[in-house]
Amino acid sequence: MRLSTAIQRGALPGSLLLHGPRGVGKQRLALWVAQSLVCSAPGTDGTPCGRCQSCRFALSLAHPDVHWFFPRPRLESGATNKDVTNDFADAIAERAAGSGLYAPSSGLEGIYVATVRVIVQLASISPAMGKRKVFIIGDADHMVSQEGSDEAANALLKLLEEPPANTTIVLTSSEHGALLPTIRSRVVNVRVAPLARRDIELFLADSVVADAMRRAHRDVSTADLVRLANGAPGALIAADEREAAIESAERLLASALSGDRSKTIRAAMAQGTSRARGRFADILDALTELVAERARAAVASGDDRVALGASRAMASIERAKTLIPNNVSPALITAALLRDLSAELS
Repeated sequence: MRLSTAIQRGALPGSLLLHGPRGVGKQRLALWVAQSLVCSAPGTDGTPCGRCQSCRFALSLAHPDVHWFFPRPRLESGATNKDVTNDFADAIAERAAGSGLYAPSSGLEGIYVATVRVIVQLASISPAMGKRKVFIIGDADHMVSQEGSDEAANALLKLLEEPPANTTIVLTSSEHGALLPTIRSRVVNVRVAPLARRDIELFLADSVVADAMRRAHRDVSTADLVRLANGAPGALIAADEREAAIESAERLLASALSGDRSKTIRAAMAQGTSRARGRFADILDALTELVAERARAAVASGDDRVALGASRAMASIERAKTLIPNNVSPALITAALLRDLSAELS
């Protein structure tokens, strides 16, 4: 494996971006990289031993030098670094209790400036247990730009560009095109490919996984689960909610492309009120993916005009997402967004 070889040679870049399909296991891979880096007795191939104290702590998500961040609900204004740290400690404990199985982040969750400040602060501190510290920033495309946060944002960019010699930063993203260009330019990209059928079968053979899949997918055979996973076992978790979000996003995109004003009005009104903000945020996440697919197809065919329009449309969707936490009605957000998409994708 490319990563283990780089770890064994001491040639792993200081800042990495693991990107690939949603549910393929990018954050799990990032945790494995972290375990490999803090292991006291790694193998000759760079893989962690799994037996030393550092490995045991890393496997239980309790290693003091492995810091895992991912989208979370926005804390109240004035939240301190301690508040953020406690929030993540609770969230990680919840994920650990679920044996590593957890639903994907909601579109209403983000990586906010308070979290960025904690990351930058921790990066300035010496490792607590070993010689290295590792930061994992999962779903980094959920990083939220905020007014007045330039200082924190610039500090993070500097950290990504020149991490301390004892620090490794691993970002993950299912839609790395939605990442800020200033972030993409400062990390080494590593694509995480879909898993082979045999690997999916081994994943589903685990007793804890099997129990969870039986609860989530009643009367579905293992063979069908392998097919549904399509190389990304995480896609089997909360699959119904994700499928509903994709279907809603497809309807929004179709109404925007139709150019029919009455259709766009009906599509906007269907998004409901602020009480549906969580579901609406997931729909916008799915819409970003659909438009990104359109952009990739346009680039592959050499259609620069469509590719540029899709890029602008993705920016419009990201701006729409920033309005959700402000209690703006999803119907109002959708009406303005569909107007923009109709112009950008026509």
